[in-house]
Amino acid sequence: MAIDLLSLDHLVLTVADIQRSCAFYSKVLGMQVVEFSAANAGGGDRTTALPRTALKFGDQKINLHAYGNEFDPRARHPLPGSADLCFLTSTPLAAVKTHLESLAIPILIGPVPRSGARGGLVSVYIRDPDENLIEISNAVQD
Repeated sequence: MAIDLLSLDHLVLTVADIQRSCAFYSKVLGMQVVEFSAANAGGGDRTTALPRTALKFGDQKINLHAYGNEFDPRARHPLPGSADLCFLTSTPLAAVKTHLESLAIPILIGPVPRSGARGGLVSVYIRDPDENLIEISNAVQD
């Protein structure tokens, strides 16, 4: 039997400061900050009602864990700054660059051609407050 995966629902990002990460991802990338109760997260050993924080965009979300206070189960060695993420946008990269420049967010490289899961991309790269590499991409139209 083969498992037929459909999409990525969420991922967990370990961060040094949840509030700082929320401010960055909401202001810079337009993500929505949402809070939810671990008790309502379903399954596992999450019997506590500690509040959880996530960043929502499209049909996906990023759950945030504070470094040193991660929820179980978790990655074996969760560390801030160890992620390399690519986000697709319909916003033209020229407008993305203008937005990033207006917020004084340094662009590491780009626009540059890249290869994505569905085909060609054109991308710019920045870093978040934890030094995670963030790729912002437009899909190349064939």
